[in-house]
Amino acid sequence: MPDSHQFQYVRSHEDMSLVLLNASMTSFSYGTHSHEEYSLGVTLCGQQNFYAQGQFQKSHPGNVMMFSPDDAHDGSPGDQQTLTYKMLYVHPNDLAPAFAALGIQNIDSLRSKTNVFDQPRLRQQILRLATLIEDGSTRSDEYTSGLFNLAEELVVSFGEQNTANILQSHTGLERAKSYLQDHYADEVNLDTLASIACLSKFHFLRQFKQYTGMTPHQYWLNGRIARARQALARGIRATDVAHQLGFNDISHFNRRFKPIFGITPHQYQRLIQPQ
Repeated sequence: MPDSHQFQYVRSHEDMSLVLLNASMTSFSYGTHSHEEYSLGVTLCGQQNFYAQGQFQKSHPGNVMMFSPDDAHDGSPGDQQTLTYKMLYVHPNDLAPAFAALGIQNIDSLRSKTNVFDQPRLRQQILRLATLIEDGSTRSDEYTSGLFNLAEELVVSFGEQNTANILQSHTGLERAKSYLQDHYADEVNLDTLASIACLSKFHFLRQFKQYTGMTPHQYWLNGRIARARQALARGIRATDVAHQLGFNDISHFNRRFKPIFGITPHQYQRLIQPQ
């Protein structure tokens, strides 16, 4: 079977920062990364294998995949069949009003210990919202209704059973995370991070990896790529983004961006920019 992969990103045409990925691949493998958004997807064909939350997981056709913000994961096809799936990226700010209306104040209460589910009703809401994004004439109120229906199904599916699974916050590690987020364009020293977290260097490395699913360097690079994606969506040229965010050159930027999004920054920008 020839190696091939195709990634198509579609952005909603209203104020909400909704992004849909239509993906098809036979051999491409994502590097370990996370997103600032909720990632809500449906496997359509083939099998997707990934490592997340300390365990290997598999998504089969019809399964729902859900990654909360900052859930570190990778991903690759799991068999000889071409893997195809749809993935929605929904920023927490876009879901917050619906969650508040549904009585959910702490979004972390919707986290689950696994990332793959057999949830037909949730699958239906994800695919409905995907259809709205693919339809270039969708109105703002249709997006709002679609988001509310999705949020409602998330609360029904996960709101009660997972309240005991909320991640325990570690103040020192949260300070280190905030520092990395604020200094995404700077080279960051491991000794500085360990000092911020009030831990020895090696204790910090171990605990940070357990807490976030990524090494400090991976987390820092992931934040840099997230800012790069935002800049590309605003229309800033890929070469300028690379310079502003401290990548050595456009080739270095391409090498870091493609393992997370499957395409180069320039290709991503062409897909995500309004026509």
